[in-house]
Amino acid sequence: MDYREIITIEPGKRSGQPCIRGMRITVYDVLSYLAAGMTMEEILDDFPFLTREDILACLAYAAEAERTRLVA
Repeated sequence: MDYREIITIEPGKRSGQPCIRGMRITVYDVLSYLAAGMTMEEILDDFPFLTREDILACLAYAAEAERTRLVA
């Protein structure tokens, strides 16, 4: 699975934050839910339009962002 097929960035949507499949839910939203202790199943129950692949794409996006982050 290539997260770039799922994560989209549109300047006029959510201030250009990375979103899932052009929807208004951001990678940050999903990562925040996971960080708060929600399970993948709980997120999928609360947001039935999301898929397991969407959540995994958020994690892959975050991992790539962290890997490429420069520290001054």
